[in-house]
Amino acid sequence: MKRKQLVCFLVVLLGLGASALGQIQTQYYAVMLSGKKIGHAVHSRRLGRGRVTTTDKMKLTITRMGVQVTAEMTETTVETPDGKPLGFTVVQNLGALPITIEGKITQDGKILLTPSVGPPRDFPHGALMSEGMRTLQLEKGLKAGTSYSAKLFSPSHLQAFDVTITVGPKKKVDLFGRVVMLTEMQTSIMMSAAPMITTEYVDEDLNLLRSIAPVVGTMVELIACDKSFALGEDDVVDFLTKLMLKSPTQLTGLASASAAAYRMVPKKGTKLLFPATDNQTVRSNGDGSVTVTVRPARPAAGAELPYMGPNPAAREALLPSQFVQSNDPKVRSLARKAVGDATDAAEAIRRIESFVGAYIAGKSLSVGYASAAEVATSKEGDCSEHAVLTAAMCRAVGIPAQVVVGIVYADEFAGKRGVFVGHAWTRAFVAGKWIGLDATGRNYGLGHITEAVGNGDPADFFQVLNTLGNYTIAEARLIKSP
Repeated sequence: MKRKQLVCFLVVLLGLGASALGQIQTQYYAVMLSGKKIGHAVHSRRLGRGRVTTTDKMKLTITRMGVQVTAEMTETTVETPDGKPLGFTVVQNLGALPITIEGKITQDGKILLTPSVGPPRDFPHGALMSEGMRTLQLEKGLKAGTSYSAKLFSPSHLQAFDVTITVGPKKKVDLFGRVVMLTEMQTSIMMSAAPMITTEYVDEDLNLLRSIAPVVGTMVELIACDKSFALGEDDVVDFLTKLMLKSPTQLTGLASASAAAYRMVPKKGTKLLFPATDNQTVRSNGDGSVTVTVRPARPAAGAELPYMGPNPAAREALLPSQFVQSNDPKVRSLARKAVGDATDAAEAIRRIESFVGAYIAGKSLSVGYASAAEVATSKEGDCSEHAVLTAAMCRAVGIPAQVVVGIVYADEFAGKRGVFVGHAWTRAFVAGKWIGLDATGRNYGLGHITEAVGNGDPADFFQVLNTLGNYTIAEARLIKSP
């Protein structure tokens, strides 16, 4: 159990900041978490042959229970000098197998991906990439109070995010002992139901020299520095402890209760946005706190396989995605093997859940974040690897499935008793309801609290990263059957 989505999210978050600004040909940055160096970034921009090529490289290292996790990502965008998108390349190495995705944007506005991930998709109308965003910011200038919005396309997510930029005052900024006068800019990135707001400091040429972003109750910073320091040794930072929440009481008897109610109290400035699902209800208490009542849905027997119904969310959850590659030949083969002769969807999802739990033999914390196709080959990982492979195998046999991220109760974890920890699992659509599945061997039940659902893409889980660490569980109460 952990939040490996943090690694992917940081790469994208910091990449948005680094690639959106600046005319410097090459700039090095140190990536800082709570004041400690956890990695580096390199931003470069090259103009030639009527094209502008922008490259952002990122390498991050964190530790979880003594296990070091390193993630590397490189994003390259190619645009015309006036900012028209032409193509991109993303190279990810998140602790499993390296992935390279190339995208070409056609004249009719389609994205052609290599390798293919489902049918061709439209490039978001009006969306900008690195050079387009830089051109817009140069046009708007640095006058305090200036505010403007745009759509910024993220190649690593294959989608565009709404971005609002507000220019602030000039301030003295410390760059590892070198104090300079820079312009403050507030950037609001709408990556989920709530925006993530970063503070950026730029020079007169709009070169980014420092950025600050809140993540799971702490601060991540990108600070310009020389090459030797950026590429130098990183600190040892154990992030797992930041993903734990103390339960107000030991939850004995989870298996015999019919429901569980949790009252979440936000820390100052945090808005809690837990989703209502078939497995939990959410009630606002009027004081900023919310009560989440978990009552798992049970699948009805006799559901059709494959799903042919009209539910739009379910039909969307049948398609392959970047991290849930249900069209991968090995994933499809494993799915057929797991389901066997089952013709009932409820029986099929239970067989897949059991199969994945046994198939992933290497229960490893060392994997940064792997896709379903990678896990099918490596047979290694922990909760998120179990979740994406389960979802992909369900989709491969015609059962809608999504990846879920939230927290789960543990009697004991990492030397702590009675805690909630970050976790990922799966939900499948059977007989009109979304049914929870947890292939890690931790039976899905009253201790699972959903915070976000999606295709397993890091952006789907932004809300978790934005709020985890910014609330406490003030009450945990089991509800017995009448």
